[in-house]
Amino acid sequence: MRCLSGRYHLGAKLGEGGMASVWRAHDDVLDRDVAVKLLTPEHAADPEAFDRARNEARSGARFAHPNVVAVYDFGTSRRGGRGTAYLVMELVEGPLLVDAMRAGPLDWQVAVRICAEVGAGLAAAHGHGIVHRDVKPANVVLTPAGAKILDFGVAAPVGHPSERIVFGTPAYLAPERLDTGPASPATDVYALGVLLYQCLTGRIPWPASTDEQVLRAHRFTPPEALPPIPGLPPEIAELCTSCLSKVPECRPTAVALALILAAAVDVSVHVPPVLTHRPRPLPHALDAPTLATDVIG
Repeated sequence: MRCLSGRYHLGAKLGEGGMASVWRAHDDVLDRDVAVKLLTPEHAADPEAFDRARNEARSGARFAHPNVVAVYDFGTSRRGGRGTAYLVMELVEGPLLVDAMRAGPLDWQVAVRICAEVGAGLAAAHGHGIVHRDVKPANVVLTPAGAKILDFGVAAPVGHPSERIVFGTPAYLAPERLDTGPASPATDVYALGVLLYQCLTGRIPWPASTDEQVLRAHRFTPPEALPPIPGLPPEIAELCTSCLSKVPECRPTAVALALILAAAVDVSVHVPPVLTHRPRPLPHALDAPTLATDVIG
């Protein structure tokens, strides 16, 4: 078996994409199985691809959540005389959501539960000041323990100015992202609204067949109403529509979205606490008289 940095012994290849391959591996130091994403040598030499991999590692390592694949390590190594970069992650078993959806719409309860769990993972990221920016079925893995979010490669801090190039997948891009607005949690909620609609219907909320038509629909075309789905609570259909609002301020937060979806299917999700404080009572002397005064503002 090949070994990275004298620690991670690579086993079977689990998958491969355009920039990297994913391998099952064993961490000899901690004696556990992990997944290793290994950049191709060509992409390891590409500063942009290298920065994306390092960004994924740093974003994922900033917080832990049961609905986000954990990141353990990032490093570089030389294999066959050529340098490469690798990302060590939690090893998870299960299909990607994109594969589970190939047969058509999901049962509404399954769809709502998956999106509740994805919403909880996004709420945790947002609570740590991170916007994912690429929520889509190919970045959600379905494990026995629940849905988990993958790939924070194009994540950005909340408020981060947009780059000249808009990263992401056209079908899930919020309209304000097309106007190069700053990174905002509301853009992830919009993408999750598209994902929920797609899980329930098997298609995106607009009759578009090209990327150009999809991008125009994000800007100008209201989403089609959900078709009648037996058993689906009306509030879930309304929630889906709210997520797809063209106005970011009209969308729910990821916390509210996760809690409402979870309640509809009677499951528990882990979301950051929403803290509220009662007004602190004004100090007063026990023997002071009560006076009626005019307040001058």
